[in-house]
Amino acid sequence: MNTRICATLLAGVAGLWSAGLAAEPLTLEAAIDRAVGASPEVVAGQASVEGARAGITQAGVRPNPVVTVEAEDIAGTGPFNAFEQSQVTLTYEQRIERGNKRDARLAYAARGLDLADAQARQRRLDVAAQVQRAFIDVQIADQLVFIAGRRLETERELQIEALRRVRGYRDPLFVETQMAARITSAELALEQTKARAAAARALLASYWGGDGTALEVAEGIEKPVSQDPALAQVDASVREAAVAQASAGVVLEQSRSRQDYTVGAGVRFLRETNDAALVASVSIPLGRFDRNQGNIAQAQAQRQQIEAEAEADRLARLRRLAQLRAQANAAAARADGLMHQVYPQTVKTLEQVREGYNRGGFRFSDVQDAADATVTVQQQWAEAMTEFRDAQSEIDRLTGRFDVAAETLP
Repeated sequence: MNTRICATLLAGVAGLWSAGLAAEPLTLEAAIDRAVGASPEVVAGQASVEGARAGITQAGVRPNPVVTVEAEDIAGTGPFNAFEQSQVTLTYEQRIERGNKRDARLAYAARGLDLADAQARQRRLDVAAQVQRAFIDVQIADQLVFIAGRRLETERELQIEALRRVRGYRDPLFVETQMAARITSAELALEQTKARAAAARALLASYWGGDGTALEVAEGIEKPVSQDPALAQVDASVREAAVAQASAGVVLEQSRSRQDYTVGAGVRFLRETNDAALVASVSIPLGRFDRNQGNIAQAQAQRQQIEAEAEADRLARLRRLAQLRAQANAAAARADGLMHQVYPQTVKTLEQVREGYNRGGFRFSDVQDAADATVTVQQQWAEAMTEFRDAQSEIDRLTGRFDVAAETLP
C-alpha cells in the first residue's frame, strides 16, 4: 500500500471523529425523530398517558345515588289478600363519602399521570438508544467497506509484484497460487462488508418502516463531549412519581378507614286511605371490625419498598455510568491509537518489505506477514469502535441525551 492510499484511509477514518462536518441526508437526531414518530412503543406510552388522564376524570366522580321502590302488603291471607292494604315506598339514597376519599383518589390518579408521562419519556429514550446503536453500526460498516476496498487494491498491487518475480523465476510457482488465494479472500471480504453495510442500513431504516436501499447517513461518530456524571432526569422522574403515587396510596387507604354514611328520603303511599307520608333514613356503618388496617400497612410497606428501590436504582445507574465512561474513553483512545499510530507504522513496514522484496532481499512470506498486520490493525480498530458504540449509546441513554422533554423544563 503506497503512501497516497495510506493517507486516504487515515483521512477516511479521521472523518469518523468529526462532528458532522459533511452535510449528509440523515443525521443521528433526524434518524431518532423518524423512529420515534413511527415507534409503537412510543404510541403505547402516549396511550398510557391518556389512560392516566381518564383515570383522573373517573377518580373525581362521586358515588351514584340509589332509587329504591318497595311494595309491602301486596299479597297475603285474610285482609291482605288484595292490593287495598298495600303500601308503596319510593326513596332516594345518597352515599356521603367521608375522610376526603374523593380528594385522596384524585391525588392518587394525578400521581399516576405523572408516572405514565415519565414512563412515556423513558420509552422514547429506549427507542433512541436502539436507533443510535443501529446508526453507528451503519457508520462503522461504511468505513469497513472502505477499508476492505483498500485491502483489495493492495492485494492486487502485491499480485502484480509477485507475478513479475514468478515470471522471472525469482520465486516459486506456488507464490502465484498463494497470491490468487489472497485476492479471492480480499474480494470475499469486500462482498461480506458490503452485505453487512446493507444489513445495517436495512436495520436502521426498519425503525421507521423504510428499506434502507438508498439510505445515506452523516459521517462523524462523536466522541464523549461531557464528563458530567448527571443521570437522566426522566429516570429520576419515574422513581419520584412512583414514590409519590405510593405515598398517595397510603393516604387513599387511610381515607377508606373512615366509614361512609348513606342518607335517604322518600315518600310512602298508603293505598287503604290514599294518604302519603314522607320517610327518611340514615345508614351509619360501625367500624367495629374492619378499619382497613391491613391495607394501610400494606400500602406503607409498598411505599418503603419503592423508596428503597429508587435509591438502589439511582446508585446502580451512577456506578454503571462511571463504568461506561471509562469503557467509552478507553475504546475511543484505543481506536485513535490504532488508526493514527499503529496503522501508519504497519503501512510503512509493508512499504519497506515490498521494496526489499522487489530487490530480492525478502521472501514472499515476509510480504504476506506485513500485509496481514495491516488487516489485523483494521480489525482491532473495528472491535474498538464497536465497544465504543455499545458504551456511548448506553451513556447517552443513562444521561438522557435525547430526552426532548427535558430540554423544555426550566
